[in-house]
Amino acid sequence: MMKKPKLPSAAEPGPADLLPRLKDQGYDAERIAQRRAWVEHRTGASLPHIGAVSFNSEEMRGNIENPIGVAQVPLGVAGPILVRGQSAKGLFYVPMATTEGALIRSYERGMVTLTRAGGVQAAVLEDENQITPVFFFEDVESAVAFCEWTQRNLSKMQSAAAKTTHHGKFQNLKCYQVGRQVMINFGFSTGDAQGMNMMAKATDAVCRWIKDHRPGCEYQIFSGMCSEKRASGFVMTRGKGKRVTAGALLPREILQMYLRVTPEQMHRVWQSTVVGHLQAGALGYNGHFANGLSAIFIATGQDVANVVNSACGITSFEVHPDGLYASVTLPALSVATVGGGTGLPTQREALEIMDCYGSRRARKLAEIVAATLLGGEISMAAALATGEFVEAHERYGRNRPK
Repeated sequence: MMKKPKLPSAAEPGPADLLPRLKDQGYDAERIAQRRAWVEHRTGASLPHIGAVSFNSEEMRGNIENPIGVAQVPLGVAGPILVRGQSAKGLFYVPMATTEGALIRSYERGMVTLTRAGGVQAAVLEDENQITPVFFFEDVESAVAFCEWTQRNLSKMQSAAAKTTHHGKFQNLKCYQVGRQVMINFGFSTGDAQGMNMMAKATDAVCRWIKDHRPGCEYQIFSGMCSEKRASGFVMTRGKGKRVTAGALLPREILQMYLRVTPEQMHRVWQSTVVGHLQAGALGYNGHFANGLSAIFIATGQDVANVVNSACGITSFEVHPDGLYASVTLPALSVATVGGGTGLPTQREALEIMDCYGSRRARKLAEIVAATLLGGEISMAAALATGEFVEAHERYGRNRPK
């Protein structure tokens, strides 16, 4: 009987395989160069472009660990888009970073069409981020009593949260009991920041206060219910970040002139693809929110993983006596104009193109994003209706130099 061959075990990394342990992370140019040279030596790769950093590398501190340089993504601009919002008013040119050919051309086509139609109305309907810790109890009765207790002690919990932040505000809570565990959804105002780290710190302080004043309960700071960086029915109904909507009436002649379609053709594409979404069990309905969101997020220093929850939304096309009424609604748009990656040099410049860098500008950015996504939705629908979708990608997505 043949013996089974002994499989080789996974080799444990030796000292030479580990990144050099420099004193602290090392964000100065010299230590970044040392780390990059080590990677080149270990892998045989040459990294001149990754090493071409155009700004003071110390500015990376707080945004990345083990830095070796930068990833340069092509950056384009789409527009103009005329926005008639509550915070965004006027013509805007939107920076978008992507490697997908035809993307910016498609968005620009839709944005120009909306501008020629008279612009886009936009509004932020709600502005509240969510975080949901979970508490554990001995039995159902104890969990029920805890839910009642939290409502009576909301103001004290708000005081505990306020000690950790000057910008965030713990506004409300709602308990969701499942058996003997209780998930508490905390609603926070986070100003112009995305605010997840801010909320986590404040929530941890509140949970510790609860544990001190409600002996016998244990907690975990994340339950997953708030759907941070996840698509869910919760973000569709409860929201997360900015709930924003944008809409416009597209006259029949404008549709025919700029997109070569009729309102009826656009509505037919919308109706048939809604059926497809239902068959797939999709959350919400849209053509390609994630495309525009990813490009804008990368350009402006947003937390790109929040595209997952931000792309949950609804696009609606309605035949109107004068043409087509088109709208988008995003219940969980997560954008910031301060903090995170927004202060990095190129990302700050991209925000400044739209006058959206700094405090009191996050709502303005949210309205511009929603209007831009509406442009992408009508352009894609028109391309499908006229059969130009594949041709456009062939023309703009494959025109690399020989």
